[in-house]
Amino acid sequence: MEFKDYYQIMGLQRSATQDEIKRAHRTLARKYHPDVSKEPNAEARFKEIGEAYEVLKDPEKRAAYDQLGANWKGGQEFRPPPDWNAGFETGGAGFGAGEAGDYSDFFESLFSRGFGAQRGGRRGGAAFHAPGQDRHAKIQIDLEDAYHGAKRRVTLQVPTLDAQGHVATREHTIEFSIPKGVRAGQQIRLAGQGDPGMGQGAPGDLYLEIEFRPHAHYRIDKHDVYLDLPVAPWEAALGAQIEVPTPSGFVELKIPAGSVEGRKLRLKGRGIPARTPGDFYFVLKIALPPADSEAAQAFYRSMATQFKSFKPRAKLGAAA
Repeated sequence: MEFKDYYQIMGLQRSATQDEIKRAHRTLARKYHPDVSKEPNAEARFKEIGEAYEVLKDPEKRAAYDQLGANWKGGQEFRPPPDWNAGFETGGAGFGAGEAGDYSDFFESLFSRGFGAQRGGRRGGAAFHAPGQDRHAKIQIDLEDAYHGAKRRVTLQVPTLDAQGHVATREHTIEFSIPKGVRAGQQIRLAGQGDPGMGQGAPGDLYLEIEFRPHAHYRIDKHDVYLDLPVAPWEAALGAQIEVPTPSGFVELKIPAGSVEGRKLRLKGRGIPARTPGDFYFVLKIALPPADSEAAQAFYRSMATQFKSFKPRAKLGAAA
């Protein structure tokens, strides 16, 4: 997927004000409107300009887009980092599923998962007693927080417009509780932490969507947790009783004799806690001792002699 430089598409500097963005869009939309334009690529350019304007006219989408940095160039191969918009507070109506198809894969990869979409928002009420809008943010937590529960403080970035019409951000620091057993994609509702209401209208709520930070050792699949477990060749061949880590503490694990690389050993119910808890899986990885001394090299040579009839590539049809 190619990176799209929306500022370049609209002929703007990254410091452009919202008024300058509106004027540029009006000029370019007239120039490239397919009904009147004589340009050979008018329809494609018109769609491209419309997509750029959809992002840059919206302070929230624009601020999030700007977080990707100014070092990307239009046409470069691009994949959004998985945590690119974590800690970014949004609100508003977003865009619907039908509209998503009108935009590029680049746009959809950044904004199609409900960026700025109002979930559970409340509308209506008397003209001067309107409820506040709900807000949304994606946050990252540690896997251990899901096992034990935790109290955390996080500072969110909230897009605003300054007096000159430039997009800026302000900080919104909140404290909240992470419930035991929370999973990726689940939302934590903070009542009254959204936008203030009008008149006597109640404030909106803030919804925090959970993501797990990448862990040095564990992988997560819904409520199940996986650990690649290194074992010595003799432990795999002869079997062993070893101490192994889990997010809830160390446990004793039996390695069955004759285990091979990739074998999964399950601890039932030791994944992320839930009404039906997940499982914990150890995926065996054979760790070879280094041949970094004459004695170690001699040992490997003796193994080669001892297991001369062993053909590790026999299933591939190889003779040796």
